[in-house]
Amino acid sequence: MSTDTHAVGVLENEVRELVRRRGVDPLRDRAAVDELVRDAVADYETRSALGVVTPLADPVAAGRALVDAVAGLGPLQPYLDDPEVEEIWINAPSQVFVARGGRSELTTTMLTAAQVRDLVEQMLRSSGRRLDLSSPFVDASLPGGERLHVVIPDVTRRDWAVNIRKHVVRASHLDDLVRLGSLTPQAAAFLDASVRAGLNVLVAGATQAGKTTMLNALAGSVPPTQRVITCEEVFELRFAVRDVVALQCRQPSLEGTGEIPLRRLVKEALRMRPDRIVVGEVREAESLDLLVALNAGVPGMCTIHANSAREAITKMCTLPLLAGPNVSDRFVVPTVASAIDLVVHLGLDADGRRVVREVLGVTGRVEQGVVEAAEIFVRSGDRLVRADGFPPHAERFARAGIDLAGLLRPESHGAVVGATDDAWSGVR
Repeated sequence: MSTDTHAVGVLENEVRELVRRRGVDPLRDRAAVDELVRDAVADYETRSALGVVTPLADPVAAGRALVDAVAGLGPLQPYLDDPEVEEIWINAPSQVFVARGGRSELTTTMLTAAQVRDLVEQMLRSSGRRLDLSSPFVDASLPGGERLHVVIPDVTRRDWAVNIRKHVVRASHLDDLVRLGSLTPQAAAFLDASVRAGLNVLVAGATQAGKTTMLNALAGSVPPTQRVITCEEVFELRFAVRDVVALQCRQPSLEGTGEIPLRRLVKEALRMRPDRIVVGEVREAESLDLLVALNAGVPGMCTIHANSAREAITKMCTLPLLAGPNVSDRFVVPTVASAIDLVVHLGLDADGRRVVREVLGVTGRVEQGVVEAAEIFVRSGDRLVRADGFPPHAERFARAGIDLAGLLRPESHGAVVGATDDAWSGVR
């Protein structure tokens, strides 16, 4: 153990004792922790000048390590602070990985099993969620907006498996994605107009394709007078909408009671006077409740895992069947055809950049049990280009004062209405 490492360990104990005595919440009052650390390091430097303790080789680095240990996530904090790191995961205490630019790398960080458990406990403290033998999985949101997923033995073979997914890109409007190269100006203008006109949008793609980022960007086109209710397993969406209520699921208690699944949230959202419903992701039977809501005339958006836009439509036709034996495809397929208006499919290109691969319009027709769809935008080479299809509900665009034909002319390059001036670099 180096001299600085030993000194930081001693100082950490001193700072933690001060935190306890003064009743400081290190997760919420970072400024107070910074001040305590500065005072502790200054006092240590004074003692080292008197020869009482060995001097610090790098007081600045020692102070930073102290703040990370007390108010952050210790050895993981530098990865959380690194804007290039998209995700952090721990397979074993000696195997800490990060992803940069869509590619994974093994870090030099070495932890102990006790450190991993302490870090997880610290991360869960602010979420109110628990992890034990009766609930060996947990999903939670960290104070910074990162999503945490943990699995413990005996579901895993021996070690705790930890994933921390960051949202590197904060897009509050479609124009942000245009500047980042994920979307063309014409496609962005069309999607902006579609949301304002009240079309129902399904965002599809693989894991880490940028579905949540796209959903946040689409929300930037929701008219400011509308009331939005969001339903998620864990809080991830961050809408800059004036009138928004965010709901998340709840785990069962130790007695096995009190669980609130996503299906319940969607049903409750309908009782909250929504002008629009947004579901973070549909995976199971909650897709039926969402379809019922959309079919009742409440505009909405959601995400789904799928390898293409057409596969997303097919999946939306099959997931509701999980709701029970009384739900048949004779009801679900035509409901999907009438309830879903647009499908936006996302993917990763060769260098790890997130891009829109295609935009399909759902015509509302069903032929031999298959929902018909029209290609509105498709990817040709490295660019998203206009295809020959049109979206449904042209009358909604007309009511909103939108010239749909002009917007979709092949030579059209309309700007996004209400775009922000902020841009985030490096969509990965």
